[in-house]
Amino acid sequence: MSVADVGFILAVGALGWGLSLVTYRALATQQRWPMGAWHTRVPQLPIAIGAVCMVLAVWVATQRIDSGDGTSGWLILLFGLAWAVFWTGFLRVGAQSALLLAPVAALLLLLRGLA
Repeated sequence: MSVADVGFILAVGALGWGLSLVTYRALATQQRWPMGAWHTRVPQLPIAIGAVCMVLAVWVATQRIDSGDGTSGWLILLFGLAWAVFWTGFLRVGAQSALLLAPVAALLLLLRGLA
């Protein structure tokens, strides 16, 4: 893993933002945090977007683990989880921006993997 490993950063972002999208409605309801229109009216959509982003990031992590670069693969999982906790727990309303950031990170990750 190099210092500027773009794939690593994109995978961490896609996993963290995706997990934030999947869990935000449940946490926001329980903690009485504000929710955006999508989380309120169509909660299945943010959850589906988050799940797809998470699956792609976990796939990239497992590819790295299987290719012998296990450290960066496990770090993607660890840092992605930490990013989700930070994004949802500390930023709260910032989790709404994950609706834009997660798909962008996942798309860039997918394009990078196909290149």
